[in-house]
Amino acid sequence: MINVITEISTENQIFYSVLLFSWTVYLWEAYLAHRQRKTYRDTTLVPEELGKIMDSETFEKSRLYQLDKSTFGFWSGLYSETEGTLILLLGGIPFLWNVSGHVIGRFGLGPEYETLGFFFKDALKKFAVTQCILLPVTSLLLYIIKIGGDYFFIYAWLFTLIVSLVLVTIYADYIAPLFDKFTPLPDGELRESIEEMAKSISFPLTKVYVVEGSKRSSHSNAYFYGFFKNKRIVLFDTLLEDHSPLNKGTADENVEIQTAAGDGSETESIETKVRPKNKKQGCSNQEVLAVLGHELGHWKLGHTVKNIIISQVNSFFCFFLFAVLMDRKELFSAFGFYDTQPTLIGLMIIFQFIFSPYNEVLSFSLTVLSRRFEFQADAFAKDLGKATDLYSALIKLNKDNLGFPVADWLYSMWHYSHPPLLERLRALKDKKKD
Repeated sequence: MINVITEISTENQIFYSVLLFSWTVYLWEAYLAHRQRKTYRDTTLVPEELGKIMDSETFEKSRLYQLDKSTFGFWSGLYSETEGTLILLLGGIPFLWNVSGHVIGRFGLGPEYETLGFFFKDALKKFAVTQCILLPVTSLLLYIIKIGGDYFFIYAWLFTLIVSLVLVTIYADYIAPLFDKFTPLPDGELRESIEEMAKSISFPLTKVYVVEGSKRSSHSNAYFYGFFKNKRIVLFDTLLEDHSPLNKGTADENVEIQTAAGDGSETESIETKVRPKNKKQGCSNQEVLAVLGHELGHWKLGHTVKNIIISQVNSFFCFFLFAVLMDRKELFSAFGFYDTQPTLIGLMIIFQFIFSPYNEVLSFSLTVLSRRFEFQADAFAKDLGKATDLYSALIKLNKDNLGFPVADWLYSMWHYSHPPLLERLRALKDKKKD
């Protein structure tokens, strides 16, 4: 009888500890978001450092955009947290597990942007691709855990390592093209400059692509991928001033106005009203090279390899702890599984709930490390002579992506994997002086 009472007490302790920690994290995140929303509301003037290069209209548009996002995030987070709590309290997890078991038994089934049409088409593609990858990978992982014996955690870790390496290898060539169009960057000054910069730091570049990201978002980005001597660089069309579809039509519109005006001075005035120069989408060629200098800095300084090592060490550690905890009946009983201990449920309970405190600490540590890496990559671009161009590129990208340049220090420290814009500009300004 005493053992039964102790076991029930342990179950309740686990269950309510999980709930308490979940709400503690939520309230902490809500407090940080509140601080940041206050920053959005109170900061209505362009910072002094940006006064000459960011117009008040763009600044206000960015401020309101981020304020709306933050407000939506608050209500979305509250709904998700409440929904998760009710599912746990009302026994939703064992209920859904039993329902899925009845479905399998009855039917023999396994566990299975610019326009509204584009959104649904994209969503269906993502769902199909996700299922094609997730279902076989999850099934194989569960099978490995089942037959792996005492050292299954080693085999499970090796399996996930192989899967991640395969996905990284095939993603850009076979998965990403299902959603966006990739075309080789045309021959010209920019391509030659990219190849020269890659050669100067011994980056084994084989191809340069432009991805049609503008149909999905106006946000800009650049990245590289590939292993060993087969590296490729991908540039978003929105990053390139000469390629961005958002700039098309602007030139024609201005030409028509010039023809109609006849007078040069009047033409200049009308052009400014129609399309202010500082609102042109994308970066110049030299600014694109500066952005790539930053990205290649991550490669040259070993940040990519370090992140992979950290990820795999964490993965191995988590699988090891899972092996230690998976036979603890009180963990399953705490979530309503008294008679069975399904492996899939064990994975969910341990990785999603029991590891929550560890995951929060790890996430914060990786955020701090990421910010350090970003400053180092900026310094690398500076050493390539790109400080001035990176300075202006960061400002342009911040405006194009409707980023807000001012952040609450605590919110920033906890959430921002990249340093806030003003911090990066100040660091680059010091380096420009150097």
